[in-house]
Amino acid sequence: MCPATEPPAKPPSTETASADTAATEAPRTQARVFLVVVDESPELKVALLYACRRAQKTGGRVALLHVAETGDFQQFFGVGKVMAQETRQAAEALMQKMAAEVYRLSGAMPVLYLREGDRRDELIKLINEEPSISILVLGASTSSKGPGPLVSALSGKFVGKLRVPLTIVPGNLSDQDIQSIA
Repeated sequence: MCPATEPPAKPPSTETASADTAATEAPRTQARVFLVVVDESPELKVALLYACRRAQKTGGRVALLHVAETGDFQQFFGVGKVMAQETRQAAEALMQKMAAEVYRLSGAMPVLYLREGDRRDELIKLINEEPSISILVLGASTSSKGPGPLVSALSGKFVGKLRVPLTIVPGNLSDQDIQSIA
């Protein structure tokens, strides 16, 4: 009588690699959140489209941040309150418009963040406070003056303050270019 033949075992290195991978990689329980800074720059369009397409393809979500730079309204007393209120209303209207665009492009409503203060400082604070944000997406200006102050700062001396990857989308990309790479 012949002994029963067992199927060949997997090579030990494969089993070890699989076990090690499973032990060290935490399962992704939350969808990726692609944060886009909303302003009135032309490069917002490419950043928004890229983030929406990436979110759509990866099952992620888009988040929008607008920082109303209030300036020094306090020096104008009563007029300052009116100016701050008008700035807030304009920011809310812009965010509603951009949220509708994100919904149109990705099929999902974005997470909205509206803050007041310095744009760079508030962006860094938000990223550090909000653990769900996984990627920052910025559009780069095609201007001869450079990629823009936020891109310059965050890809330069402030890059060490970010806890998430920074994706910079060139402002000269067409919608079709973005569709093919996102």
